[in-house]
Amino acid sequence: MKNGKKTEGRRNPSTTRRSGRERKKISSQGPKEVSARNGASDARAAIVLAAGQGKRMKSALAKVLHPLAGVPMLFYVLDLVKQTEIQRTFVIVGHCAEQVSEAVSTWGVNCLLQDPPLGTGHAVLQAKDALAGFSGSVLILSGDTPLLRPETVRRLWEVHREERATMSLLTTRLTNPYGYGRVVRKKNGTIARIVEERDATPAERSIQEVNTGVYIIEAPFLFEALGEVQPNNQQKEYYLTDLIGIAARRGERLAGAEADPEEVIGVNSRADLATAEGHLRKRIAARWMAEGVTIIDPSQVRIDASVEIGRDVVIHPGVALEGKTRIGDACLLRACRIENSRLGEHVVVKDYSVIEDAEIESDAAIGPFAHLRSGTLLRRGAKVGNFVEIKKSELGEGSKANHLSYLGDAVIGKGVNIGAGTITCNYDGEKKHKTVIEDDVFIGSDTQLVAPVRVGAGALIAAGSTITQDVPPEALAISRTKQENKEGWVRKRRKKREG
Repeated sequence: MKNGKKTEGRRNPSTTRRSGRERKKISSQGPKEVSARNGASDARAAIVLAAGQGKRMKSALAKVLHPLAGVPMLFYVLDLVKQTEIQRTFVIVGHCAEQVSEAVSTWGVNCLLQDPPLGTGHAVLQAKDALAGFSGSVLILSGDTPLLRPETVRRLWEVHREERATMSLLTTRLTNPYGYGRVVRKKNGTIARIVEERDATPAERSIQEVNTGVYIIEAPFLFEALGEVQPNNQQKEYYLTDLIGIAARRGERLAGAEADPEEVIGVNSRADLATAEGHLRKRIAARWMAEGVTIIDPSQVRIDASVEIGRDVVIHPGVALEGKTRIGDACLLRACRIENSRLGEHVVVKDYSVIEDAEIESDAAIGPFAHLRSGTLLRRGAKVGNFVEIKKSELGEGSKANHLSYLGDAVIGKGVNIGAGTITCNYDGEKKHKTVIEDDVFIGSDTQLVAPVRVGAGALIAAGSTITQDVPPEALAISRTKQENKEGWVRKRRKKREG
């Protein structure tokens, strides 16, 4: 179900005009398979419609691959199908077919090409040959409805089975159904047909029950009836919704179940994407709070669907947890962004810190204003303070880099103190070089360590030094120009200027 104008019950057409040759009878269009993994016939199959162009997205990325909470929206639909224990799944691709097929290559689904795109009925027909001989039920749903819950689809299956229906559809009710296909029922309450907004009478437009585009249809009827569908509409497309009228005329049993309007929101524009994102993030936050996570203000926190969080974690406003991030128990996270990183237990991350592709062991402290880049490893109890940047480096157990430092391509041992303003000069303009600082070293403020260089255990580097050679263990390294004081020099210069 879309948030904008609708056609064919819920979906926008992929094109609005067709040539005469394109408007041929639907049954003449056979499937063109992109990738197939044929298997034995099952009692249940699923067809996911993902061929739409999504013009309103105005994007080079296929509409169904736009991310929601860090995951392509199509993946939510495929996961839903997986949770409903359907073993044979077909994804109908069209626009950006190779892009979509590649994205779902690890899901164990069959991708079937719809070309040209002639409507949802034509899209479903692409699975006819692949389901030859299949006599079970087919679940049909759209790849751009990521909020649909598995329990809702299971309820539709139950209604379909209990009613012994030939065709069942998921509906919802809207206070303002403008643009949606209305569900027209007979006097006895049974479903008669779906009427589109542009084809509806004033009385039919007052109906608040609308089609969501989710169906369960018995396979023999599905593919036989699709042969009768004609493009008798303004879009000159083959509508899957026409099967409802065909079933009613034949006296086939129709059934329906209602869904929460939020679940059947479809994504057809960037605004729809933002709306779906908001609903999904509320769900994610609610889930983790139920698991023992404190989220001070869920409306100001972003947690991707792929993130894992331990118990007794406290998350303050402004936190963004992205990708495959794992947060251990009892961590404290203030306004920060953490991406594809693993945190141990009792880690504190202070405001405005960024952590990317890093591993943080337990009891470490980070920030504020710290930046841990890819390849960073903080050992247990390590501390990284304000305006410290670390890249592809290990900071040892209990070691500290509290102020204004850059540590790149370094291995730093236990109990090391990195003074303010210290940097590892790891890049010579062509290659990166490593700095090794052994255990219990004290690095004075404003030190430059010109790699490759090694500082031995227990050594002390005097503040303001530029270290270009290895420092032996327990040695004092000083590298400064000799200080010279010229007394009266300022006074003499002033008099010279005034004179």
